[in-house]
Amino acid sequence: MDSTTDGFPLDSAPAAPFLPTASTPRSSASRTIAAALRAAIVDGTLAPGAPLRQDAIARHFSVSAIPVREALRQLESEGWAKVEVHKGATVAPLSADEAREIYEIRSALESLALGLAIPRHTAESLRDVATLCEAAEREPDPSLYVARNQAFHMSLYAPAGRPQLCEMIANLHRRGERYLRLKFDFPEYKGESDHEHEALLDAVLRRDVAAAQTLVAAHLIGTGELIYRFLTEHAQTTAEPASSRKPRAKRARLSTRLPGSTPDDEPATRTQPSDSDG
Repeated sequence: MDSTTDGFPLDSAPAAPFLPTASTPRSSASRTIAAALRAAIVDGTLAPGAPLRQDAIARHFSVSAIPVREALRQLESEGWAKVEVHKGATVAPLSADEAREIYEIRSALESLALGLAIPRHTAESLRDVATLCEAAEREPDPSLYVARNQAFHMSLYAPAGRPQLCEMIANLHRRGERYLRLKFDFPEYKGESDHEHEALLDAVLRRDVAAAQTLVAAHLIGTGELIYRFLTEHAQTTAEPASSRKPRAKRARLSTRLPGSTPDDEPATRTQPSDSDG
């Protein structure tokens, strides 16, 4: 079966006990299907633009079309899927603007949550935070790192006693999961990010609210800007005709040797890291 047309990319995956069956309550089935599709988008099994065909998904999960439609509506509301009349659903494309905005909003909300949480942390909760920080730092698998990173961040804010604020932050984490995975295209940045986590943890352990808020804001804004630049430059490189790339790069190199010119006169086209999310 062709997985790009009538099939479904997960059909070749091993059967998992968590997959719903026809006897699973509809509301539970739709949530489980949405979670499975979300995970497949994060790990790249379902690439941006891939079709999400209701009939193929229903067959894969052994359910009727109703919970599939509900799952797709949920994914659309979260920004994971794009649904068009007469065209059906597809995986939403990666967006540089969306990525940057997600991290900008996270920066503001997580700074607020951290300021509320630090005075309420206990010795036990701080030990949990330290353990989760170490687990995220040592995790080599991109999909598992996403979950461990979220667990670390959310453990920082849990004592704040602001359930609505924490739910908003958790939703933004889910929206940004597949962008966070791009960190693994930048090994040097992954290491820098881990060091930033350690500095943030140290400030929290010292109960230095101002320093912790500054660090978490800078960490998130920096991540958003990095992903924004990568996606923007990747899109420009992809859109540019192959025949024009080499001469353009050559002209840019020559311009740096002309009197009065600067490297910014005409930026050279740089080779981009591989985009593992398609």
